[in-house]
Amino acid sequence: MRTTILDAWILAAVTLGMALAGVGCSGTRAADNQATAAPPTVAVARVARADLTQTLSLAAEFRPFQEIDVHAKVAGYVKSIAVDVGDRVKAGQLLAVLEIPELQDEMRQDDATVRRSGEEIRRAKADLERAESAHQVAHLASTRLASVIKDRPNLVAQQDVDDATARDRVAEAQVATAQAALASADQQLEVSKATQTKTQTLFAYSRITAPFAGVITHRYADTGAMIQAGTASQTQTMPIVRLSENRLLRLTIPVPESAVTRIRLGEPVNVRVQALGRTYPGKIARFAGRLNADTRTMETEVDVANANLELIPGMYAYADIALDRITGALTVPVQALDRDEQRTSVMAVIGGKLERRAVKTGLELPDRVEITSGLVENDLVVVGSRSQLKAGTSVATKVSDTQAAEGKP
Repeated sequence: MRTTILDAWILAAVTLGMALAGVGCSGTRAADNQATAAPPTVAVARVARADLTQTLSLAAEFRPFQEIDVHAKVAGYVKSIAVDVGDRVKAGQLLAVLEIPELQDEMRQDDATVRRSGEEIRRAKADLERAESAHQVAHLASTRLASVIKDRPNLVAQQDVDDATARDRVAEAQVATAQAALASADQQLEVSKATQTKTQTLFAYSRITAPFAGVITHRYADTGAMIQAGTASQTQTMPIVRLSENRLLRLTIPVPESAVTRIRLGEPVNVRVQALGRTYPGKIARFAGRLNADTRTMETEVDVANANLELIPGMYAYADIALDRITGALTVPVQALDRDEQRTSVMAVIGGKLERRAVKTGLELPDRVEITSGLVENDLVVVGSRSQLKAGTSVATKVSDTQAAEGKP
């Protein structure tokens, strides 16, 4: 009796356990089927239009637009110097004055020579007037005798006629001589005046002025220093000061051979100065027009305005030159591209399913690339991992963080 009751309890327990196990297995299979039915979520980006600019960034050092050592044209002692390092000067402003006693003496001598030449002219004019008067008298006497001997041949001796004719010719020659002497005196006056002008010009160099507006960056001489005459720009003589035009600076950059055909005069350039943490506008002002045979680069100069003198010559900067610009290009992120030897493609999401699309690309930047064919605006392309994705698979999409941050749908 007890055995029968125990067997009945065991049978009931086994039956209940099998029933519970069946219920558990059914729940697991349902959950698996539900998980299999949910499509995977992939990160996508929307094909959108954007302005693309391909830039070439090159480092260079600021140089003054022009910089010279100011030399003296004539030798002398520095009588006074009116500027020092850091002074801003205008074009024509007096920088220094030289003391040159020898030129002052030469100027006085030239003045006397000009006055003497003037007196020589006045004397030559008086000699010419005297010669012309004597010629008139001699000519009249000769003319009268010639008329008399014509009317009355035997009245005047032929000797008297010949003497009168000779005196007329002598007087005429004296007039010519006086005219030549006057012309010589005139020329001598011109020579004296030219010598005087030359001396005055040299003496004017004793006042040394700024040839252009700029900043004094170095002072070489002090009051009383002996300055030798500078005969050339590259000379061993001591200059007075160094003058730099810093309100406009130059950046000389070496453009590589691959980019020289896209350099245009007047093109704007962004100049980044890391030392100041700022970007300044510049423009391409000039270029060499030929490649350097050693470096295979073309020297290109960018002008940068520096009205408030914030930029200092010698600073380093990066010039960002725009080589290509496209407005409203159809673009996708670079991460969306798959490249192999035959083609370039993307994994697009069309109607909720994955589709492999072959595309053609144009201008490519570090983060985005232009699509010239294969996609249209607002298409979705996968930007996440695509190693496990296959065409035809149904997927859910999530717009990438970049486009979401930019406020794009």
